[in-house]
Amino acid sequence: MSSETSTSSAAASQPWLNAQGSRYFLDWLAEQQVSLAFTTYQTGKLFFVGRKQDHSIAIFERTYGHCMGMWASPDASTIWLSSRYQIWKFNQAPTQVVPYQPPDPENVDAAIPAWADRGYDVAYLPRVGYTTGHLDVHDMAIDADGRLIFVNTMFGCLATLSDRASFQPLWRPAFLSALVPEDRCHLNGLAMRDGRPAFVTVVADSDVVDGWRDRRHDGGCVIDVASNEIVAPGLSMPHSPRWYRNQLWVHNSGTGEFGTIDLDTGTFQPVAFCPGYLRGLAFVGDYAVVTLSKPRHNSFHGLPLDDQLKIRKAEPQCGLQIIDLNTGTIAHWLRLDGSLVTELYDSAVLPGVRQPMAVGFQSNEIERLMLIDEEGSL
Repeated sequence: MSSETSTSSAAASQPWLNAQGSRYFLDWLAEQQVSLAFTTYQTGKLFFVGRKQDHSIAIFERTYGHCMGMWASPDASTIWLSSRYQIWKFNQAPTQVVPYQPPDPENVDAAIPAWADRGYDVAYLPRVGYTTGHLDVHDMAIDADGRLIFVNTMFGCLATLSDRASFQPLWRPAFLSALVPEDRCHLNGLAMRDGRPAFVTVVADSDVVDGWRDRRHDGGCVIDVASNEIVAPGLSMPHSPRWYRNQLWVHNSGTGEFGTIDLDTGTFQPVAFCPGYLRGLAFVGDYAVVTLSKPRHNSFHGLPLDDQLKIRKAEPQCGLQIIDLNTGTIAHWLRLDGSLVTELYDSAVLPGVRQPMAVGFQSNEIERLMLIDEEGSL
């Protein structure tokens, strides 16, 4: 294999996206026996990154408008995905099924799944969709009771699905005086611990409409959900808190640093610097998988990250970085270049999956695909 792998998702003459992996990125995927998923709300794309049967890189994308938050089950059988005004549940296609065969032999190809002869080993089908309205859903997770918990950024609360309404509020920071769609504090991140919401991140503990934008440099906080107390103040636009190996990990996105929170002192302990705006965090073994964005949006300008990039004589990058938790080094990376994809949000690890794909809504594939499960009884 060459020192770098690359692919194009459009015609070679004018590719809208170029992906370039580090020397041993594909070897790492093979060693860990995983594939990766990540979202970009900028162009409404869900991406899968895996390995083809010939050990070349496989990148698959589907369009789901303004997709952001994502959660994958530990066995990779289920993916939850937020879009602009809906939340979707995806399931792997059942393994013991056969495609419906139409009586007309000329139309038999219409029933053959798209992944049947293209090397894909897993297909994710959108099974259930919930219409929520534009809540600006960020992080999401399934709790110990099988209930979806999601960050409702527009209202500044943790919420779950409702059969009667757009959402059911479950918790909000103590400093918010009202449950209103004003994005006062930009609540964005959720860390689960033992199957329960444990910590959240906010860009500022503000109680006025859009107030967080004025405190992007050092107004960020980590909040303990159970006590509703701020346990780590003074952060710069924190994102993606996660509890892993008995530690609370978080992105101090405004500084470009990934690290941990010392819950005894409330201080942020940097582990690695990444050349971009950090969001999205998933773990596999001794590694963290993070997403990088180029700070072109107004919300990303004027942060300490800008100064750090100048000091390091670096340009901001867009893509994935794989961080070694033991050393803090960037062990592997996938860099994305193209005018249409510069900002990513979430990432997920799919164990036991080599080359995944998903069925979307913009072609008639989803209309024509009919799978028959094993015959049951009344």
